[in-house]
Amino acid sequence: MPVTEITLLPGYDEDVRARLVNHVSRAVRSVIAAPPAGVTTVIFEAATYQRDGRVFSSGNAAHPPAAACVMSFLAAMQARELDVAQAFLADSFEMTFPGGQRMHALTELVAWAKNRYERVEKTYTGIDESWTDAGTVVYARGTLSGIWLDGRPFEGIRFIDRFEIQDGLIVKQDVWNDMGEYKNR
Repeated sequence: MPVTEITLLPGYDEDVRARLVNHVSRAVRSVIAAPPAGVTTVIFEAATYQRDGRVFSSGNAAHPPAAACVMSFLAAMQARELDVAQAFLADSFEMTFPGGQRMHALTELVAWAKNRYERVEKTYTGIDESWTDAGTVVYARGTLSGIWLDGRPFEGIRFIDRFEIQDGLIVKQDVWNDMGEYKNR
């Protein structure tokens, strides 16, 4: 069974170490057919090292958990706390909603949504992370419920939100849902 070793400089807290061990172990299992109990991931600590002529004795800052960033952003959006939600977004943030509607500001989204429904809430059935050279991709999936503009309730409408996170901030959101299929029922 695979054994993976990680060497870190001092200064990372237990949460960061646990996230790193979990992510590396899952990455190993995505390549090698091994059960969770068959993968060992160990962290060692180096007091100091030299690279490129410079001596280092502490590591870089850790990114916040990407899924937690996304869920906090979505909670702020649902509560219409736009200032709170804005703090999770990069300056270059872009979102694309059904119909290819592209927006860059949360106020644009709120104005666009006023023509679609009176209220909407999300129930999550899963949150998944994947990693790229550019950052973390988070998928949030579940169902939508709420009130149409004419006062009729709706529920059980599938959705997937895809987020790209770089340096702890959301740079892109893509939204897919079946709302258009249900609107005129």
